[in-house]
Amino acid sequence: MHEMGITESILSVVLEESAKRGGKKVSRVVLEIGELTNIVADSIEFYFELMAKGTAAEGARLEPRLIPLEAECEICKKRRKIENLDFVCVCGGHMKTTQGKELAIVSIEIEGASE
Repeated sequence: MHEMGITESILSVVLEESAKRGGKKVSRVVLEIGELTNIVADSIEFYFELMAKGTAAEGARLEPRLIPLEAECEICKKRRKIENLDFVCVCGGHMKTTQGKELAIVSIEIEGASE
């Protein structure tokens, strides 16, 4: 359910950037969503479509890119994808997260923007 608030924040940033650049319409928004965030991309897309109605982002294509959870061992420095939240390396070391916590707007395509 936290996706609603997150989507509201994303839309706010998107509309603010569009207005700053004098854009008439937002056509595409690309997001990176890390696996560890527990954010459901389908929910973000659903709320975005609802919340964007009547704004410059209405009809914009939202493209979430899911970033897998990966970590590096603090002892042997081996990197691997983390499954089932198993943060113990085969050498016995603790795995430190290197990716998968992201939540970012990567790009916004704005029609009629000055830049």
